[in-house]
Amino acid sequence: MAQQIPLDPNGRADNPQSSAARYGTQELCSDLAYRRLGIVNVVFFGRPCAGDREWVLIDAGVIGTTGLITGAAEERFGPKSRPAAIVMTHGHFDHVGALEELSDRWQAPIYAHGLERPYLDGSAAYPPPDPSVGGGLMSMLSPLYPRGPVDVSRWLKTLADDGSVPHMPGWRWLHTPGHTPGHVSLWREADRTIIAGDAFITTRQESAYAVAVQEPEMHGPPMYYTTNWDDARSSVELLASLEPKRVITGHGPAMQGAQMRDALHRLAANFDRVAVPAGGTYVERPAAERRDGEYRQP
Repeated sequence: MAQQIPLDPNGRADNPQSSAARYGTQELCSDLAYRRLGIVNVVFFGRPCAGDREWVLIDAGVIGTTGLITGAAEERFGPKSRPAAIVMTHGHFDHVGALEELSDRWQAPIYAHGLERPYLDGSAAYPPPDPSVGGGLMSMLSPLYPRGPVDVSRWLKTLADDGSVPHMPGWRWLHTPGHTPGHVSLWREADRTIIAGDAFITTRQESAYAVAVQEPEMHGPPMYYTTNWDDARSSVELLASLEPKRVITGHGPAMQGAQMRDALHRLAANFDRVAVPAGGTYVERPAAERRDGEYRQP
């Protein structure tokens, strides 16, 4: 049965007592900040006042957050400032909600893994979620969530095979599938920072209460949307092996320090017990199988 791995609140990379930590843009270092938008986070790469086309947005929130994202961007980078690129960890509804509006407004290229392109170019919808896992309201409501696809093909580009991230020097993208076929995480070795997307998260996303309160806990990817648990396990093992000093996840507070690393290693070592549901649609049979570099429905 899946369990939580508690984290010391002192390991948060922000101040949990401040309203900014909950709903404002929170700076983690000189060129990295994130903002919580209800149930999900978006990340900003670039120094304050960087100016037009001198920063990058990672992920694009839920529907209705276009104004919040553009406002936060202008506050951090300057009036009418547009990103050089938008980088997507994956294309689930809570990460692409404002993507079509933002890409048209900013006329910015969107980068994603090749295996994620069908969910971003209008050609495929994700497999149905599994409301039977996780035991929380967010899981129960998951059949109501949009499955896509969105169509941003006008702006869509594929991340380069060499692992480089456009307009993010020093960063590399890592293929971390499981939650989705083309899920990626971003890694900067210089300060050992991971932008993990939903490869692992720091709140119990299945529970509406946990999502609201955001007590820090180390979790595997959101259960109701994860369709390949073997890949998800391998992805967590890869990220834990990097020995990160700081992690920003798609859901939950950013975390840092030795206690965070210990929790991530425990998650990797005990993944089947603490992250994988006891049963469910995709536990025994993944929604897709990799064949010749492609994912196809079985």
